[in-house]
Amino acid sequence: MGTSFWESPFVLDPRPAAVERHGDVDLHVPTGDGQHPAVVIVHGVPGPPEAPDARDWPLYRGYGALLAERGVLAAIPQLTVASPDDLYAVAARVAAAAELLRADSRVDADRLGLWFFSGAGLLLGDWLRDPPRWLRGLAATYPLLAPLPGWPPVDPRFRPIDALDLPAPTGDATATPARPDDTTTPGSVDSGDTGIDAARPGEPARPTLVLTRAGRERPEVAPTIEAFTVVARRRGIPLHVVDVPNGQHGFDALDHTEESRAAVRTARDTLLDLLTAP
Repeated sequence: MGTSFWESPFVLDPRPAAVERHGDVDLHVPTGDGQHPAVVIVHGVPGPPEAPDARDWPLYRGYGALLAERGVLAAIPQLTVASPDDLYAVAARVAAAAELLRADSRVDADRLGLWFFSGAGLLLGDWLRDPPRWLRGLAATYPLLAPLPGWPPVDPRFRPIDALDLPAPTGDATATPARPDDTTTPGSVDSGDTGIDAARPGEPARPTLVLTRAGRERPEVAPTIEAFTVVARRRGIPLHVVDVPNGQHGFDALDHTEESRAAVRTARDTLLDLLTAP
């Protein structure tokens, strides 16, 4: 019998962080004094009904440790989705996890990010539509960015592509085309200071999204990522893309290659740059 996905080891081997369990939220705590930036890790949903608590999967414990080793305090809330109606409760839990971090004396309350995986990508819309001032960056790894065909009706709130339809800038500002180098290759960094587009004058500040795309994505998920990316570029949404050409959905547990390892590090480091920028 093969290894279940939730038993598969993480592609990297970071030193395990101290883990504190606060009810339905695990905190992966970095060493060192002072206040740390923080990230909410939003694990994939819905999970297989027979799977254990996602907070105990090697994959997500690995991400918690990976962030902690760079001085980031990571929170992983336990999330359960059995139907589209559960998305409301899950969205509330993610927001509550962010507030738990902000209230922690070890956290810099003005330097938070959120990192979404797989089906949790449906929750991105809230944060793109109305980002709080403390949200420094977003990340999404092989995310589902629109409900799949055949699903029961889903509230437009959980269609991230709709959140991109924001008002155009006022005054003399005009739409800025996507830079030809706004897609990275695993492990590389765009040219320029950070490879991240700044918000244009006259429009609301939008958090940069670090989007990791798997080249061998599931056929039902790939079109949602492509459609989202096209609209985001057309609208001038700050976007930093990390491509994993040979990776499959779940490459960070299934494809133990240097390409996968480089992509995970690049996504983490790019998000960290956003959290620590002046």
